[in-house]
Amino acid sequence: MEDASEDPTIFTAHSLPGDPRLLATMTNTYLGTRVYHDTLHVSGVYNGASGDTHRAVLPSPLNVQLEVPGDTGDQLTETFVLDTNTGSFLHTLEGPSFRASQRIYAHRVLPHVMAFSVSISRVAVGDCPVTVLLRSTFSPESPDLGLHLGPDFQGARYLYGRTLTPEQPGGSQQEVHMLWTPVPPALTLGEREQDRTWEFLTVVGGSQAEARACLTEALQLQTRGTLYPAHAQAWAQLWAGCGLDVLGPLPLRQALRGALYYLLSALPQPGAPGYTCHGLSPGGLSNGSREECYWGHVFWDQDLWMFPNILMFHPEAARALLEYRVRTLGGALDNARKLGYQGAKFAWESAGSGLEVCPEDIYGTQEIHINGAVALAFQLYYHATQDVQLFREAGGWGVVRAVAEFWCSRVEWSPEEGTYHLKGVMPPDEYHSGVNNSVYTNVLVQNSLRFAAALAQDLGQPVPSEWLVVADKIKVPFDPKQNFHPEFDGYQPGEEVKQADVVLLGYPVPFHLSPHIRRKNLEIYEAVTSPRGPAMTWSMFAVGWMELKDPWRARDLLERCFAHIAEPFKVWTENADGSGAVNFLTGMGGFLQAALFGFTGFRITSAGVTFDPICLAGVSGVCIRGLSYQGNKLDFSFSKGCMTVEVKAQAGPWAPPLEAELWPTHTRLPLLPGHKVSFPCSAGRIQRSVPEAASSAPRVS
Repeated sequence: MEDASEDPTIFTAHSLPGDPRLLATMTNTYLGTRVYHDTLHVSGVYNGASGDTHRAVLPSPLNVQLEVPGDTGDQLTETFVLDTNTGSFLHTLEGPSFRASQRIYAHRVLPHVMAFSVSISRVAVGDCPVTVLLRSTFSPESPDLGLHLGPDFQGARYLYGRTLTPEQPGGSQQEVHMLWTPVPPALTLGEREQDRTWEFLTVVGGSQAEARACLTEALQLQTRGTLYPAHAQAWAQLWAGCGLDVLGPLPLRQALRGALYYLLSALPQPGAPGYTCHGLSPGGLSNGSREECYWGHVFWDQDLWMFPNILMFHPEAARALLEYRVRTLGGALDNARKLGYQGAKFAWESAGSGLEVCPEDIYGTQEIHINGAVALAFQLYYHATQDVQLFREAGGWGVVRAVAEFWCSRVEWSPEEGTYHLKGVMPPDEYHSGVNNSVYTNVLVQNSLRFAAALAQDLGQPVPSEWLVVADKIKVPFDPKQNFHPEFDGYQPGEEVKQADVVLLGYPVPFHLSPHIRRKNLEIYEAVTSPRGPAMTWSMFAVGWMELKDPWRARDLLERCFAHIAEPFKVWTENADGSGAVNFLTGMGGFLQAALFGFTGFRITSAGVTFDPICLAGVSGVCIRGLSYQGNKLDFSFSKGCMTVEVKAQAGPWAPPLEAELWPTHTRLPLLPGHKVSFPCSAGRIQRSVPEAASSAPRVS
């Protein structure tokens, strides 16, 4: 969909931002850096004990800047481009007689490989040599790794070592092995050459053998001239299979594209074998050194803010995120035991082991709502995929059960009120701590326990009676006089809150609210939410107003998110003043949910994916490609008068046939693969076809 001559997929500038934190990031599932940054991070490689653990710094051979000699005398035009179509960053210097460019990318097909190339070409007749300079400050040193230089391999330099301090006493010190192409101080296009390209590789592995094998594979592609084309083609395939665009303002289209690009950069290519996920941190793999971007730890940000978007487009990657929680369940069980409770308490900040690594105890002990976010992610995945194998054989049931056991051991019975209480917690609003009965947390308890009971029945597991008793009798604070939900016991309207908290009830947390109560919650908390809060907050207010069919107010709230988007490369900052985490995937995740679940009204339920579309003020159409639901890939688009749904592909014969049920008529329209089905805009549900269901004849094209 296009509404402007400018391309929303390419971000161009003639100068770099003054704050280097706001430079574009180059990441894949295994490696990450910022362009022109001296640090490279490796997925899952942390250094430091307990609360000091952080992503280990590996010196980056990609920190090379392209320059021309000072005496060239040419008037140069300089451009910097982040091309989201190809997942690459391009720096170009162009004079009257030549063009020189540097391309940097994290390889999409070979995740152990990062690369940059330098190209020089003539743009005017001439045969004088053209020389460019490559400025590098690379030094084979790290504050986190004991590094040693080893023998060269196939023309590449070799650096290897171990992390200095394990996360836990007696834990392993992780190995890192890096091979890289040495970078000369200058490159020259010869007298008789019209153009030439040089390629430089950086390869990282967990062993010498792995690094050498990955380098050999990359060199084979390089010899065939397909190293970069293979990467670019993989990005093209990815974008062909998923996308989110609007017929609307260019800044909105750019923001959506940028957020989806940065999030997809952190995920594997669909179908990629052998992917082990070490979790997604708020600042991504490009950030997380000591004292930076929460040190690369994994929070609820992954499960509540990023996961729903990933699930809708890339269920394989969504499963990998859940497998990270399965692998760290042992640490979560230990966390609960240390606090005197049963079951599992997932760490507020998690690294390799799942043990609590938050530097400040108050958050680790009180922000137990993370358990509810983890359970909700498993719930959404189960409904969206019906992947019973994850739960029956691969540890998913163990996570859901352990969360339920924790809640039942953590609540206290109040004989005075005849309800269960959850005392001494910190809600998402971190301006308040040690409160009783956070309404957000308690509703998540309710949701976790009911899902655990339903899942147990599906799996043929016994259902402890206390699960549903606690779910039914846990206190959910509500003020009947003012018709709103106090954030916690004793909350007084007018008290400032840090971020979206109560307004998360309804979405993303499943919880039935009447339109009147939903409106009161939004109005009361919008007035007292701090402007200094994190970037995901206003997206959720916007979703609430879209639920209530107020497109103007929703637009106004969503526009507040743009204060967190730094130009020119659409890098998000945690706070509107530019402070906090950068490349803030959490904020991007919230913003994407405002479009993916707000514009469309999508809600993932046990019965299907409901929809109730709305065009935001200033937006006349929405187009989503590659939605995943139970093995089906769908395209979904709508304008103010019409909706179109098409099943584009099925993962296999096991993928069930689907239909669209329209409300309030309950008309059922079969969704046959390869056929577009169009109908007037309405609410409804995409669901498995009901056998012998009455259906109206759709308009098929």
